[in-house]
Amino acid sequence: MGLYESVEWKAYTRDPALMALILPNSLYYRSAWAGENLAGLIRVVGDGLSIIYIQDLLINPRYQSQKLGKNLLVHVIEKYSHVRQIVLITDNLEKNRKFYEACGLRQAEVYGVSAYVRFIL
Repeated sequence: MGLYESVEWKAYTRDPALMALILPNSLYYRSAWAGENLAGLIRVVGDGLSIIYIQDLLINPRYQSQKLGKNLLVHVIEKYSHVRQIVLITDNLEKNRKFYEACGLRQAEVYGVSAYVRFIL
């Protein structure tokens, strides 16, 4: 909860019972630690064969700009290199675009596809 609170992901933190279920029900997750402090997390959902969806990639602001996020993301991309589709949705910010493109991801339009979503806020 503390990690999600540190990045103000309130949609997660407003329901602690749901939070208790998300990691065990994920395809894969990996954490990054700074001593005994949880510094970051990446969480993957999907079938692990034809598609994965990177649901969460978050780094506590105290530990950002230390390549923790990049290391977690590159690890997942390498682990699932056999998977045809790796999908991630993020805020439409220039810093996010630069980060994900530096890690080898591209916007959907580059591949001639569209993405459709529905959010409950």
